[in-house]
Amino acid sequence: MKVVVVGTGFVGLPHAAVLSEYGHEVYANDIDEARIAAYQTGDRDEIERYVNEPGLAAIIEETMDRYLFFTTDLSQVIEGTDLIFLCLPTPPKRDGSTDLSMYMNAAHGLADLLAQRKQKNRVVLVNKSTVPIGTARLLQQIMTEHGVENFGVASNPEFLAQGNAVDGSRRPDRVVIGADTQADFEILRRVYSQFVNHVRIRYLETTPETAEAIKYMANTLLLTYISFWNGVGARLGETNANIRMEDLKIGVTSDDRISTWGSYVSNGAGGSCFGKDIQSLIYQLNRAGRSTDLLQAVYNINEYQKTYLVDRAVYEAGFNFNHKKVALMGLAFKKRTNDMRDSAALKVVESLLARGVTEIRAYDPLAMHDAQNYWFSPDKNHLFERITYHDTARAALQGSDAVYISTDWEEFRGLATTIANTVQPPYLIMDGRRMLPDYRDLVSRGYEYLPVGGTLLKPPPAGEAASHNGQQSTIAKQATN
Repeated sequence: MKVVVVGTGFVGLPHAAVLSEYGHEVYANDIDEARIAAYQTGDRDEIERYVNEPGLAAIIEETMDRYLFFTTDLSQVIEGTDLIFLCLPTPPKRDGSTDLSMYMNAAHGLADLLAQRKQKNRVVLVNKSTVPIGTARLLQQIMTEHGVENFGVASNPEFLAQGNAVDGSRRPDRVVIGADTQADFEILRRVYSQFVNHVRIRYLETTPETAEAIKYMANTLLLTYISFWNGVGARLGETNANIRMEDLKIGVTSDDRISTWGSYVSNGAGGSCFGKDIQSLIYQLNRAGRSTDLLQAVYNINEYQKTYLVDRAVYEAGFNFNHKKVALMGLAFKKRTNDMRDSAALKVVESLLARGVTEIRAYDPLAMHDAQNYWFSPDKNHLFERITYHDTARAALQGSDAVYISTDWEEFRGLATTIANTVQPPYLIMDGRRMLPDYRDLVSRGYEYLPVGGTLLKPPPAGEAASHNGQQSTIAKQATN
């Protein structure tokens, strides 16, 4: 089939690449000429500057110029197209509503082109982006107003987890199609033929509104799981040193009715979906006069979680950030991606700067280029000039007075040795991801350890060594897991 994908970000590019891998003729379109030029090189480094997903660059290299093509000019590829997927940014506004400006610009531009096409084969426009319930109807209205003939609209929300987008596209847990006519369902069955009647993948055909609602419900429920563990589990672990967080998770989730996903404590969930989707759902329900108390609580807990470890460092550890240097481990919102959207690290940086740090020494395996672009923007606060960027964790730690672990990169699990070999106590370790399995050794050497979901661990008093014969010691009394 001939497919056009409008928007080549973290949703559009993996979608286009995997569709081309299945033999469809795919044209990936974007108005960002530099981005398209980078993709057209086929060079891994150039591609990953924009979208860094494991395995993605390899697919592009394999299928480009055979099944996958990149363009900034839709007018050259619109003829004979069967499907147009809209994969556009839909960020939140200040009031929580969805900013559809980029979506609307693209929709009107497409309508103009489709109205002028010579071939009148049926074309289906598909919302892949997360958009407010009823947007498919709005798209239908736009096409009709422009005089487009023989078209359909559908909703096909994506459920990809960043860092796993390629595998998620190849082997989704579900494919949800919302459309009105059998003709449109049939076209989408053809493009997703490998998933229809699959023994494991759920292929669901429903109304456009139901498909739109499924995406909002799914993301909101996932954030609710995370906020429950952060708002209840973490608080329990922080108030009682004898609560072992890992055992708590096992004991609770051993019930088959209770999800194991999200049963961890952290410094809050970020990314492009959870925060904006729950805000949008709150806005939509409020406009309809419905209660959103639960949703608002879930959102507030998640936002509070992003900075409260810094507050705990002040009130529990007595740490004064003024004129201090802090190493920041991780800038992306999660491991295996360079995406910083709504990352907890953004809030951590703001909180640290507000408390008077003189330097934030940042390191992330993938997000350094994105971070520098974000904080070097002309409209950013001059305080962001206090952020320095380093090529390794060791380099970021050098000369620092404290460290904050913000992202769950696997390499940070070995950070204890790097800390011990790079900086000397007194030194505060703020672990927003509970990444250090050997924290007890650090505490015994004089470092202070403040984990999310656990009590503050201080070194034993001078002259008292940590126990090595199984007897309870000062550290063991304070241990959180």
